Amino acid sequence: MYQDLEKEYRLRFEPRAGYRDRVWKVLTRNFLQAYVPKEGAVLDLGCGWGEFVNNIEARIKYGMDLNPESARRLSPDVKFLQQDCSQRWALADSMLDVVFSSNFFEHLSSKESLRDTMLEARRCLKPAGKLICVGPNIRYLRGAYWDFWDHHIPLTDRSLSELLEVIGFRILIRRGRFLPYSMSQRFAPPVALLAAYLRLGFLWPLFGKQFLIVADKPPAMIS
Repeated sequence: MYQDLEKEYRLRFEPRAGYRDRVWKVLTRNFLQAYVPKEGAVLDLGCGWGEFVNNIEARIKYGMDLNPESARRLSPDVKFLQQDCSQRWALADSMLDVVFSSNFFEHLSSKESLRDTMLEARRCLKPAGKLICVGPNIRYLRGAYWDFWDHHIPLTDRSLSELLEVIGFRILIRRGRFLPYSMSQRFAPPVALLAAYLRLGFLWPLFGKQFLIVADKPPAMIS
């Protein structure tokens, strides 16, 4: 299983690893950092090669993935957790300020696995801690959603938000259209265009095919 994961990641990411890192530098600096306290603790769920967690600023940083190669790709200041995310996380209750995940939930094997994963995120987040989710929105992709053989769960911003609300999260932001799907495929527009795109929110409904959800753990909630 691990060998398959390593091969998949190399096939998808190695040819444009440098470009992807530049893209994530812009995403973190120009948009995502606003949700992550620089003195806080953040977990990159399904961290892959660490494009988000290597570039975000935080005092404590974790990356979680099953792929052992992730450990070699993460920066020295990132603590790697190699485990099944649907099992109990090797983290204490209420210790994280932010859980972030991008293009990961659709790879989980079942909706039950996703629910269990979100329950662990809720347990480990501090009261008022934030969950940030970015992922392909099947409402706007349809057949292209299945171009990756390991996509298992069809998700939209509405279905994921409903799950989060059912288990006690509070939805702060729900955008069905955020980033273009090209960010996760072969088209590689100039990185400077991404910085402009993030500033011009009126373009998101025209080109966005990935959702953005920001939720928090209500302060009164007990894990």
